Amino acid sequence: MIYTLTCNPSVDYVVQMAEFCPGMVNRAQGEQVFSGGKGINVTVILKNLGIPNRALGFLAGFTGDFIEQDLREQGCQTEFVRLAKGFSRINVKIKGQEESEINGGGPAVDQAAMEALFEKVNSLQKGDMLIISGSIPPSLPKDLYEKILGLLDERGVYAVVDTAGEALMKTLRYEPFLIKPNRQELEELAQSRLFTREEIVAQGRRLQEMGAQNVLISMAAEGAVLLTSDGKVFFGEAPRGTVRNSVGAGDSMVGGFVAGWLKTGSYPAALQWGIAAGSASAFCEGLATGEEIRRLLEAEIRISTEIL
Repeated sequence: MIYTLTCNPSVDYVVQMAEFCPGMVNRAQGEQVFSGGKGINVTVILKNLGIPNRALGFLAGFTGDFIEQDLREQGCQTEFVRLAKGFSRINVKIKGQEESEINGGGPAVDQAAMEALFEKVNSLQKGDMLIISGSIPPSLPKDLYEKILGLLDERGVYAVVDTAGEALMKTLRYEPFLIKPNRQELEELAQSRLFTREEIVAQGRRLQEMGAQNVLISMAAEGAVLLTSDGKVFFGEAPRGTVRNSVGAGDSMVGGFVAGWLKTGSYPAALQWGIAAGSASAFCEGLATGEEIRRLLEAEIRISTEIL
């Protein structure tokens, strides 16, 4: 079974307007409500590509009820830990002349809820996969992801980690199957700008030396670079299209890559699936459907083993 973990899910309230004017009353020209959170996005993409999976994490209050109901209506399986107090956060995303966001803080997670999550994680068996996505909420210990991978150490569970900074670095000693930094996150880890693919690959190899088996580096319109556990490097070009929504594109790439790898067992093919899913979501108002992703796959996304 594939599991996704979202520690701080959200209700994303997206409003469209011609122009956003601070300090004044603004009228929305359109509005949408989505279940949000990086792991939840991965769950939806996997489901859209026919990969059964279960969503783990914490939910609270009326917003938590909406998130769970919305996911189930989309055909997703959920196994959240419910919190007795508070409510799952609401993120407001304003699309005017520019994109602006106001992200909520989320509910406090008590010790009993954290232990309940550990119990669920501890039930994973050999061959299962756990996809950990997003930042760690302030109410949880900074080494949460490290502790989770410690529970699964040497049990044959595939770990995929899509987070940044210290939270990512602390997981590397457990040799996660895949990590997915984007270019900006890679530069933050390197503490310097990375201008060439050679520099990007060098930083990816550094993360492999620290424990990561495979490193998938997303670079938006420039495509993606994949460093594999067998020492190979692949570059995939992004298809052309009009970007309508960048939110969820990176998560879609993770879901697409995992789906492609499970279906084909091939790293180059998995990279194609990842780029197709990430690009398809970027070209949509929300997350891409399976049909939209497969349409881009049919365009034969170019994969190269040369880093120019």
